[in-house]
Order: sequence, then structure tokens, then C-alpha cells
Amino acid sequence: MLIHDSSNIFSSSGAHCRGATFFSQGFSLSFSFRVGWYRFKFEFGFHSRTNSIFDLIGGLLPGIIIATIDDSFSLFFVIFGANINGFVKMEVLIPNETQVSKYSTNEINTKQKVCNFLQYGRKRKLQSLIDPQKRSYKVSSLKRTRTPIKKDTPWIKTKAFHGKNIMPNYDSAPDICDSDEDDSEEEDDDYYEYIPSSSRRSNTMKLDHKSGKEPLKCHQCKRNDRIKFIPCSKCKEKLYCVHCIKQWYPQLSEEDIEEICPFCRGNCNCNLCLNSNIKMPKIEFDDDVKLQYLHYLINSLLPFIKQIREEQMEEIAIEAFAQGVPQSSIQIQQTNCSNDERIFCDHCSTSIVNLHRSCSNCSYELCLTCCHEIRNNNLLDEKVTFGYLHRGSDYIHGGYPLLDTCHEYISTKESSSITKWVAEDNGNIFCAPKENGGCGDSLLELKRILEENWIENLEKRAEYILNNFKVDQPNVGLLENGGDSDMYFRVGNREGSNGNYLYCPSSKDVKRSEEIVRFRDHFAKGEPVTVREVLEETSGLSWDPMVMWRALGEHVDESVRLKMSKVKTIDCLAGCEVEISTKKFFKGYTEGRQYLNSWPEMLKLKDWPPSDKFEDLLPRHCDEFISALPFRDYTDPKTGFLNLAVKLPPDVLKPDLGPKTYIAYGMAQELGRGDSVTKLHCDMSDAVNILTHATKVSISDEQQLAIQKLKRRHKIQDEREKNGSLVECDLYDCYPHPQEDTEDKGGALWDIFRREDVKILEEYLLKHSKEFRHTYCCPVNKVYHPIHDQAFYLTLEHKRKLKEEYGIEPWSFEQRVGEAVFIPAGCPHQVRNLKSCTKVAVDFVSPENIQECIRLTHEFRKLPRGHKAKEDKLEIKKMIVHAMQQALTDFEELMHTHQTN
Repeated sequence: MLIHDSSNIFSSSGAHCRGATFFSQGFSLSFSFRVGWYRFKFEFGFHSRTNSIFDLIGGLLPGIIIATIDDSFSLFFVIFGANINGFVKMEVLIPNETQVSKYSTNEINTKQKVCNFLQYGRKRKLQSLIDPQKRSYKVSSLKRTRTPIKKDTPWIKTKAFHGKNIMPNYDSAPDICDSDEDDSEEEDDDYYEYIPSSSRRSNTMKLDHKSGKEPLKCHQCKRNDRIKFIPCSKCKEKLYCVHCIKQWYPQLSEEDIEEICPFCRGNCNCNLCLNSNIKMPKIEFDDDVKLQYLHYLINSLLPFIKQIREEQMEEIAIEAFAQGVPQSSIQIQQTNCSNDERIFCDHCSTSIVNLHRSCSNCSYELCLTCCHEIRNNNLLDEKVTFGYLHRGSDYIHGGYPLLDTCHEYISTKESSSITKWVAEDNGNIFCAPKENGGCGDSLLELKRILEENWIENLEKRAEYILNNFKVDQPNVGLLENGGDSDMYFRVGNREGSNGNYLYCPSSKDVKRSEEIVRFRDHFAKGEPVTVREVLEETSGLSWDPMVMWRALGEHVDESVRLKMSKVKTIDCLAGCEVEISTKKFFKGYTEGRQYLNSWPEMLKLKDWPPSDKFEDLLPRHCDEFISALPFRDYTDPKTGFLNLAVKLPPDVLKPDLGPKTYIAYGMAQELGRGDSVTKLHCDMSDAVNILTHATKVSISDEQQLAIQKLKRRHKIQDEREKNGSLVECDLYDCYPHPQEDTEDKGGALWDIFRREDVKILEEYLLKHSKEFRHTYCCPVNKVYHPIHDQAFYLTLEHKRKLKEEYGIEPWSFEQRVGEAVFIPAGCPHQVRNLKSCTKVAVDFVSPENIQECIRLTHEFRKLPRGHKAKEDKLEIKKMIVHAMQQALTDFEELMHTHQTN
């Protein structure tokens, strides 16, 4: 039976007893008094479940605990025992701006944790959730006791922080009142609290126990038990705890948060905000600019429409000859194909835009280019399987290969019966042989996908507009100046060349209307363009991979979250796929990883999250990236007026052009083997790449020494495999000296080659191919295409040899955080990460580089079957046709509106 008497035993002006509690087998008594702002409290008692006097005597094991927390001092005299709990406690408390938590003695038998909490003259009883060592508590009682304040003490009268949208008014300073002017009787005391006037109001948070409203929570973590909160003086609604500010907004101070909180800045990265969309500014044009753009598009697309029509007319002429009828009498059957389907050539994997030949028996489909090659007996049909054997971990790090892997499995050509696939004398073609996917029996019929004469009508409408409507186009030669000198920077040392400087405006510069003309001029020449400080024009959302991962984990369901607990990365040393826990990968992003021999382990995570789900899984980051894009008339993947990729009808399947995220480790020193690189390659379309985040990973002196030793071992292995000798050479003659990584050093090193140097570059790679290593660090012994194989990365040494032997060099420059790099279609390029980097890229199709996209499509279709770059992912001809249709319709409607008005 428990009897509790809460009445005061005695009380005085200077001291009073808080109360006494009596138990059936014990009691406790507390006594406290104040001296100025200092408060002294004594408490003692015991609780025993003894059965005999021996248990009581044997259980008296005394101990003393002295604890100081902030400005409070506590002295405990505790009696421990198996069957008895007793304590004597003295506390000296000094109220300040920090909440003070004190631990009472544990009740040994029940293991119940009790904590007394005192703040500004009020007291709450808190109960530990799990472990009192972690200081994580929940409110167990809403009652509080306010300690009286002396009459000569200044105090601030403030509205209590309670409710969801009630905040104090910060427009004017609080009134400092004197106790003689006590008007608190007129107000409801439960809605006010009294605190020392030197205290920060951001530290106060009060719960209205009458209305039962919940206390305000940190907008970031949604917790209400933090020690200190910073309110926003702009919205007067949001609070952020100091813990979240330090962890998620290290670039902002408490004063910055108090002035404008992250929510008002538009860069709040709490889970709720990360999974919401932001208002994207719409790109508005007046009618004159629209007419100018549409006329430019029509003029750029017309030559390719004519080319497509000529190819079709050639095939129709062959069909008319085979049937023995005039071309005008040819009736072409329309194939049954919906807009959400894609038709590819079953032989070369190229997208089919309209006319093609199809087998009525097995549905085998053949593009017009393959038909032409069959009739000319030059149809290519080579199947290449690239394969490298894993020669062992010791071999990768410069040792000898395993005995049964001395000869790696190289690509093999498969000769097939394709030589028998020939056309008849009249041009008819039978279906492909069975070993090549066809039936070999039926005649391939000429069929169409689009409406009859649709391409011809597009050509006629375009010619009519160009002949009858003259629209002046801006010319870079007519601009008032050639651009400021700080918009260009040197990236090459070619003798007798004007291409040593690249156009590099800032994000503020590109807002001027004339800069898009200058961009168009450089891009049409195949020159890269970089734009600085693009992230400064955005809300400042954090691109830290941990922030993205946290937002992703909160947004997906449990099954998807479980799948995303691990990621498949690329090991840059072995060149193969490695599965690793997501947490470990991101830890290595900031801290680095290494093999057992201390060689740096470089991992790359491509297209994470998948680009087809990027907008759904990370909508805020997707919107932030699009808003940061320079020259959005070209680059916007949704509304870019000059981006042909957005001209496809809504119901037509679109190519995957991004945005795509690339997260990879990196270091400034060039390793020569296993660097975090994107090997030399050529994209099918134009692209823009923004470095959104980078962090430097430090290397210890011990690891640096190990790297130097392993580099020497790698060089010996290279020499051994080259000429069978064991000749050693000085390490510093073989590799460049490591450069100091300064604070302003870029995050990624780009090397972009000119289109006119491609043939020379390919010749160099073929000549020196055996000096490069690919999968499992095996030498490159088979090259089908030097660039599209993506098997080469030119180190500083190879770039030096390239210039010495052939006189060419790439545009080389470092990309810093917030810089956007534009790569024109047809320009081979490679990238090495100097720091751990997060990049986001999107592809687009500009009118200036349509010819390069078509050329690359033809190159890719000639790659052997099974090659990873063979598929026509862009479908450039389909884009051309639909972009012309859209441009003609918009131009005609706009002209009709003008004539009507």
C-alpha cells in the first residue's frame, strides 16, 4: 500500500520543503532553498524489501557519486544492495540558457531510470526511453512548477511557444519590464513564462497544458526534445534545432538560420521537403522570338528530311521495278504499330522511322540501309565477344598471373551463312536465314509506319515557309563585342591554332540574350563550353550523397528500401561490378577505401537512382538540377524549345536522356592503374554535365609510401609483359610527380578531343593498344573500335606521346563544383576524378549537331553484334521527323494568329 502526502511539512521565505513520500517499507524527503539565483536541494531516503536483519546489514554497500552538468553540481551518497536502495543527494543548480538534466539514483531491482529536469524556474519529470547514458527522453508529465522570481529581478514577458503556427513577433524587441509594474494579473498566466532577460528566446519552448497543444518541433528532425531551437524571423513558423543545423546545414550559422531559415531559402533538405517539387520558372518567349526559333529549326531540319525522303524514294523505285509498275502505282501497306512501340532492325539494331521491309511469316524486319548493303554484297555480320580472364588478385597488383590464366580469352569472330543472304536480280530480298534469326523462306515486303506521303508533305510545307517568310537570325558577327576576356580561358597549346581558348561565361552572363548566339556559334563548331557558378542561381539544395540517400530511403516502400540497401558499383582497378552496402559506399566517399596492400580502392556508382525514376524518387533534386541548367532553350529535358528530344509526341516512347547521377571516388594523384576515370568514349548526342558536390579524401604518409612501391611494381610488370625483361626503371621517370592538392583545385579533370582529330586519335590508340590495360588489368589485345570500345584512358604520359608523335592534344581543364560542361556530339572525351565527386548530366539534341548524331548512329550500327554500344538508343531520325512536324505546326498557327489579329 502506497501512501503519498504532498503537503509541505514546513516552508519559509528563504527555504521550503518540496514534500515527503512515505512507503510501507521506506520513505523519501526532499528539501530545497534559494540564495539569489542559486538553488540548493537536499534529498534522502531508502526503500527496503528485507526479510531479516542480516539482509539489511549485508546490503549496505555505500558509494559516493559527484557529477557536474553545465553549471549544476550534484553530490550523491548512494547505498547499494541486493535488497535495499537508499540515497542521499545534494544538488546546486544555476539556471542558464542550457537545459540541465540530472540523474537520480537507479532503483536497482526494477532498473527504472528517473531524471529530474529544471529550466528557468520550471521542472518537468522525464522518463528515459532506453538508456540514460544517451540522454534521450520523453515527457512523462505535462505539469510544471514555476519558481518565484525576486521582485528586483528584470524579466521578459513573452508568448509561450505552443501550437502549430503560433510564434512570437520578432518585428519589435521584447519589453523589459520591472516588477513594480506588474500587469501579469490581467493576463492568463498559463500563456506566459518568465525568464531572465539575458536568455535567448530561441532556447525557450513551452507547452500549454490547458489546451493540450503539442510543443513545436524541429522542422528537420521533427523532434521536440532538443536542447536549443532557432526560430525563423521571416516566416515565424519554422524552427530548426542546433543539432540539425550543424549536421545538415554546416554552411549556415545560427544567425543565418534565424534571419532566413532553410525552408524560406528553398533549400530545406528534410525528408518532407526533399520529396516535394519546387516551382520551376517557366521559359516565356514573345512571338518574335518564337518565330525566330521556329524558322531556325525548320531551316536546320529540312536537309535531313530531304535525305530521309530520298532514301525512301530509292526503295520505292526498286519495289516498282520488281513489280513492273510505275512508282505512282505502288501501294505500301501500313504496319500495325502503336506509338508506344519501337521498331528496330533485327540485323543492325537501328531504329526504323518509316519505310522498311518485313517478313509476313516470322515478322523479321529489315531497315533500308541493310537492304542497300545486301544488294551491294557488303552486309556486315560480325559477332564479337569480349572476354578477359581473371588472372588473380596478385596479378592485378603487379604480380604474376595464375598458371591456368596465362592466355586471356580474347574476342572471336563467328563466320555465318550471311554470305548466302543475297538479293535477287530485281532487288527482292528474302527473309534472313534461320541461323540469323529469320525463316529464310518468305519474301520481305515493303511496309510503312507513318501516314502515306507524310515525309513528302513535311518537305513541301517546310520549303513553302522558308521561301515565303523571311526571318532575320542573329549572327555572332553582328554582336557589339566579341565577349569579355574573362569569358574565355586557355586550355591548349596548339601552334597556329585559334582553338586554344574555350568559351566560359558565368551563369549571370548567359542570361543576356546575345550569349545564346555566341553559345550557338561555338557549339556548332564542335567546341566545348563551360559555364561557371550555375548552382549559385539555385536555392542551394544540398547535393551531399548522404542527403540524397536519406531522402530516397524515406520515399520508397520497404521492399524497394531493402533493395537499395546495397548498390552495384564499378571497381575501377578490376573494371568489374562489385556489390557493396550503400552505407559503406557513402562512408568511403568521404573517408576513402583501400585494399589490403594500401592501394586506393576507387568505386563508381553510375545512374543512381535510375534515371527513369530520378524525377519520382528525388523530385526536389531533379527540379533543382533543371533550374540550374544554363541555356535552357537547348538543355531543358522538358521544355527546351531548341531541344529536339522534347519534340516527340507525348504518347511516343522517348529515349533515356537523363538526368543521370554519377557518384564516384577520386584522388588528385594520378595512379596510372585503377584511377577513378570515365574512359575515352563518344556520346550519341550533346550533353551537359554539372559537378554538384565534391570532397577531398586525405592520404596518409604510410599509404603514400605504399602507393609508390606498388607503382614501381606495376611498371616492372608492364616492362616484363612488353619485352620479357625484368628491367627496372626509376619510378619518377615513368610517372608524373604527384601534385599538391590545393583548396581551390577542381573536382574532375576533363580531356575533350576535337572532331577533326578523331582519325589521328584512333590511329594512335591502335598503335599503342597493348600499352593499355582493361578488365582485370589485362592488356588490351583486341580492338574493334578504339573509341566506342571504351577501353582506353590516356594518362599524362600518353597525352605527351600523342602530341610528340602526331601533334594533337585535347582541351584539358578542371571542373569545379557548380560548373557545367557542355560536350558537343562527336567529340571523344575522358574524365578523371580528382576528388570524390557527384555529377549530374543530361543529354540533349541541338539543331547544330544533327549531322554528328546521324554519323555516330551509322558508326554504332557497324559495330559487331553483342557490342554494348551498338543499340540505337537515340533514334535521331524519329526525332527529326517529329521535330519538323511540331515546328511546322507551331509556325503555321503563330502566323495564322498574327494574320487574324
